[in-house]
Amino acid sequence: MQYPQLSINLDTIESNAVNMVKSCKDYGIKPVGVTKLLLGAPELAQAMVAGGIEILGDARLKNLARYQHLPVEKMLIRLPSFSEVDEVVELADISLNSESTVLCALSEAAVKANKQHRVVLMHDLGDLREGCFDESETLWLAELVLSLPNLELIGLGSNLACYGGVAPSAENQNHLVALAEKIESKYDIKLSVISGASSAGLTLMMAKEMPSQVNQLRLGASVIMGIGLNDEPVPHTQQDAIHLHAELIEIKHKPSVPTLSTALDAFGNTPEFVDRGIRCRGLCAIGRQDVDIDQIIPSDSRITVVGGSSDHLILDLTDCEADYQIGSVVTFELGYGGVLQCATSEFVHKSYVRG
Repeated sequence: MQYPQLSINLDTIESNAVNMVKSCKDYGIKPVGVTKLLLGAPELAQAMVAGGIEILGDARLKNLARYQHLPVEKMLIRLPSFSEVDEVVELADISLNSESTVLCALSEAAVKANKQHRVVLMHDLGDLREGCFDESETLWLAELVLSLPNLELIGLGSNLACYGGVAPSAENQNHLVALAEKIESKYDIKLSVISGASSAGLTLMMAKEMPSQVNQLRLGASVIMGIGLNDEPVPHTQQDAIHLHAELIEIKHKPSVPTLSTALDAFGNTPEFVDRGIRCRGLCAIGRQDVDIDQIIPSDSRITVVGGSSDHLILDLTDCEADYQIGSVVTFELGYGGVLQCATSEFVHKSYVRG
């Protein structure tokens, strides 16, 4: 085995996908399986598809390219870059958009490729990330898309609880529905998709407060980690699909306060310490270059994370009942950001397991 290692249980993820597809179906919603948390890993994508997900989405084209072989629709869930419109048309069946310049370029690319490209317009409901903030601009963009060759306007979407912390609510989702109905009425069309939110929208859905017209949610964290709004567990999902394993490379008894500490640490911070006397300290071969140490929780509750540097994680092993030795492997649970960082780090080995 190679360490540090991010262990990903595909059976758990597939089970979560099955349950999310079923739960969403009960409310007339079709989920998009979002793969960005694990960099579009084909193993993850396949597990989602095996769980019944029919549309896969990612924020990055390189990730979408990793599972082009799978016979499902692909959605680019980050606004397309102007410089990448040819690749967008090649790799994504659907993209989320809010800029006229990019839409015109997408049309040209689609014509050149002799392909139809589907568009969901993004409207900002107050979270202040992507999307038009004024309804008039969204209406104008709808008219533009309808006039552009090889583009098909299929829906309206919004993003919530990612940047500004604005939670999906009946009020803001009804606002999105009302705007979609304005577009339909003004241009005499029918939008097939109202993409209301991410996994954060599941709370509203399960409370039976989601407007019935909202028929798509973009689900990543809920399927992979079993979490939704405010990182709370989502009913009918498991939260133990992913663990981090790191190897102990030093175990020594040392003071809990550095001697004559006067300098900043490697990250420009002024360290603060509590004098707890001599403690048994363990070093693991993983550091801040790989993961935010505030995002990791030892599975052994008697271990305390003391701190870390670029390449080292410092643990307090004093109160442990387990007999940790050099070469022992310590297991950690991770927050969303921790999983994302470990998945991105080339120094963390990824292990996809079943069972």
